[in-house]
Amino acid sequence: MASILDEYEDSLYRSASVQQSRASVGIPHSGYVNARLEKETPIFNKQRIDFAPPEKINSLVVSSNQLCMSLGKDTLLRIDLGKPDEPNQVELGRKDEAKVYKMFLDHTGSHLLIALNTSECLYLNRSVQKVRTLSRWKGHLIESVGWNKFLGSETNTGPILVGTAQGQIYEAEISVSEGSLFSTNPDQYFRQVYTLEEESGPAPVCCLEIERGIEGKFFIIATTRKRLFQFVGKVPEGTEQQGFSSIFAMHADHLPSFREFPANLGFSEIAFYTPKLRSNPRSFAWMMGNGVLYGTLDYSRPDSILSDERVWVYPSDIDITVNKPISIVLTQFHFLLLLPDRVKAVCTLNGQVVFQDLFLEKFGLLTRMIKDPTVQQIWIHTEKVVFRYHVQRESRDVWKMYMNMNKFDLAKEYCKDRPECLDIVLAKEAEHCFQNKRYLDSAKCYALTQNYFEEIALKFIEAKQEEALMEFLIKKLSNLKPSEKTQTTLLTTWLTELYLNWLGILEGDPSQRNLYLDTREKFRTFLSSPKNKDCLFNNRASIYELLASHGDTEHMVYFAVIMQDYERVVAHHCQHDEYDEALNVLSRHRDEKLFYKFSPVLIQHIPKKVVDAWISMGSRLDARNLIPALVNYSQSASTQQINEAIRYMEFCVYQLEETQQAIHNYLLSLYALCRPDSLLSYLEQAGTNPNRIHYDLKYALRLCAEHGHHHACVHIYKVMELYEEAVDLALQVDVDLAKSCADLPEDDEELRKKLWLKIARHVVQEEKDVKKAMACLSSCALLKIEDVLPFFPDFVTIDHFKEAICNSLEDYNKHIEELKREMEEATQSAKRIREDIQEMRNKYGSVEPQEKCAACDFPLLNRPFYLFLCGHMFHYDCLLQAVFPNLPAYKQAKLEDLQKKLAATSQPSKSHHRPKDADTISLGKGQQSREQIKADIDDIVAAECVYCGELMIRSIDKPFIDPQKYEEEMQSWL
Repeated sequence: MASILDEYEDSLYRSASVQQSRASVGIPHSGYVNARLEKETPIFNKQRIDFAPPEKINSLVVSSNQLCMSLGKDTLLRIDLGKPDEPNQVELGRKDEAKVYKMFLDHTGSHLLIALNTSECLYLNRSVQKVRTLSRWKGHLIESVGWNKFLGSETNTGPILVGTAQGQIYEAEISVSEGSLFSTNPDQYFRQVYTLEEESGPAPVCCLEIERGIEGKFFIIATTRKRLFQFVGKVPEGTEQQGFSSIFAMHADHLPSFREFPANLGFSEIAFYTPKLRSNPRSFAWMMGNGVLYGTLDYSRPDSILSDERVWVYPSDIDITVNKPISIVLTQFHFLLLLPDRVKAVCTLNGQVVFQDLFLEKFGLLTRMIKDPTVQQIWIHTEKVVFRYHVQRESRDVWKMYMNMNKFDLAKEYCKDRPECLDIVLAKEAEHCFQNKRYLDSAKCYALTQNYFEEIALKFIEAKQEEALMEFLIKKLSNLKPSEKTQTTLLTTWLTELYLNWLGILEGDPSQRNLYLDTREKFRTFLSSPKNKDCLFNNRASIYELLASHGDTEHMVYFAVIMQDYERVVAHHCQHDEYDEALNVLSRHRDEKLFYKFSPVLIQHIPKKVVDAWISMGSRLDARNLIPALVNYSQSASTQQINEAIRYMEFCVYQLEETQQAIHNYLLSLYALCRPDSLLSYLEQAGTNPNRIHYDLKYALRLCAEHGHHHACVHIYKVMELYEEAVDLALQVDVDLAKSCADLPEDDEELRKKLWLKIARHVVQEEKDVKKAMACLSSCALLKIEDVLPFFPDFVTIDHFKEAICNSLEDYNKHIEELKREMEEATQSAKRIREDIQEMRNKYGSVEPQEKCAACDFPLLNRPFYLFLCGHMFHYDCLLQAVFPNLPAYKQAKLEDLQKKLAATSQPSKSHHRPKDADTISLGKGQQSREQIKADIDDIVAAECVYCGELMIRSIDKPFIDPQKYEEEMQSWL
């Protein structure tokens, strides 16, 4: 094991100089260099707004990128942050000493409520320029507003909740559509629904929040200076517009659930964090006297939405009697506290201050801090300056906090895109699990880190945790790249060794049977893993050696099957006399080469099953390669066992229709040896055509002769057309068999007569049976009584031949009469032919001067022509042109030859004197006369009318246009 570890170390870490340089600069064993080339921007990035207000800023609210600012006594400034260069200024139009106390802007940025210190309230919609007084609200100093995020729109707020300084909670609704020409009050109604109290009596309603849960359930959160109330109730679907009176009515007789803390700031403020892609807040932070109550919101809880609550006390430098916090804002992982001269950011995970920003005295005291929930921007203002904070990558260091809290899953979630941080988390988690003796979990984590392999391996070895070491190696192996072949080989070999050691220990302990089976299954899964297949295959020799050294034949066979090394598997079964198992492997994997190799062994022990397996393989096996196994087997086997060899050969011949001569010859030899009855039927089924017979005739003849199978020999002689030998041998067996052989040479009467004479001589001389000899005469028409008489002895009386001689004489008389009748018929036929010839010589036809050629339609008499009995007339050249393409090739060649000869005879003689009958004189010895040539041409060209004869009938299926000229003809018509 140590040597394998050393080899892996050398292969995995070859660059020692790199390791030394890492160690020298204090880089952890993570394998990553977290070098930051430029300064990282802070999470909370402050930006001063380039704005110089003409008057002091009293109040500022932001929502949905809409900013509203109260300046001085009577001015309201509205800015669309998407168009910051187009501010809108509205005058409140107040002539008294009233001042803006607070402003409230809804989630859409459309509805602005302006509470005055004179217990009055004004309303301004984003789409109008005129401020309106809410007359029904007069007499109430507004402390908080709970907006309806579910029914509110740009023109209507829907039912909202309003909290006053006297502790009353009112329900109201504002709509800009009502106050057009006939009404001056946009407020629809304003009615009290509840009063909040502390131990001393009614207390100001500092904050209000409305949230909707599942199944129509609503949660209303209201805070005073020391208490946080929750009102929970259902609003029936479709009645949301009717408001929340029913929820408060449920708590008319008893107090709702609340949280109370003893300390008091004189006010309180609650902040919520809503993720970008969600409509409901996920967490809250309530700033009160004892600190900040932080928790999450669980909408599935029946009575309280608040969950996982904990109180983070204020930092030590905050004294609520001197510099108490003014505002609070909540982000995903921090809450920000606004103090008169600074901003502090506290992490919600550990309560530590992670950010502090001190403001210069020249800006004045900080007045308020608010957050735009839609764009996640934080705004802070003094009486003369406005600042904005951008939150950037807030979760960048969260992983460290979760890691230090041992919440490793969350830590990994927040650094999954930063491998260097993820490696640190995994290393810390692995160490934590190791210290807590959770070795398997530790191994899984260590395998994912970049820590030194040998350190981790030795760590588990020293702790004697082989199972964890195996888990570590398995995970490490799964993370290797395909190119890291050396490391893969070493790990697979080491794991095989560990598995075999572990299985050997467990196998000897009966109490660990279940663990043994589970480990064996894991080992087999490891061996059969597709990812390890190539590596195991390339190093199968080493794996076989390991398996052999542990004596684990079971897994050796299993591994051989996985490697498809079926030869080793079958050989193993054969060595242990497990012939059925060996045959099952062969039959399952159907490898032809293995069948050829192991069949000689298997057929000696399980012949029937082996032959069944061969038959199931069908044509995939070449029977010629199995013949040696069958030969060895048949030489030492009994007749019953030889039948198995015959069964397979018959399958090849009759089912597979094999034509190989070796197969047929071997089947013949088996038939001759054990099944003489099947031999003749096989030969007869093979037929008598030598070209279609697949066995060797000479070999078959010799084989049958050696075993004395005369019927088979006769048949083979017949196939070889050795009829004399067939008859000679058949006469030794059966005369009828010889007779059947004698009739075979149908085309050779002389031979047939000779064969029958052999049979007659045998019957007369050997069997001395005159009657049977006379039967031969009736069986063969070629034999006459005079042919057979010489075979009879001299003492035989004529009485035995009287009938045969009479029959012979009668046949001669009949034959003579037949010849006379034929001669008379021939004489009459010759006479009729002479008469027809004479008649034809006198036959003629007349042609009028105006007659035209049937082919070219030109006058007929202008050129040589032909006149047919049907009346059609053709010029010689027109008829030749029509007939020639339809003539057979040999007639076309003959016609061309005759035309050449005719042309040669037409050449003018050099002599001025030409013989009178030049056409009739001979052209020389062996040459035809001119008239004879013309007659031959006429016989070819004018044999029949081209329109009325067979030529027209044969051309009925020919196209009118030659296919080769079809395109040309078609183009000519276009």
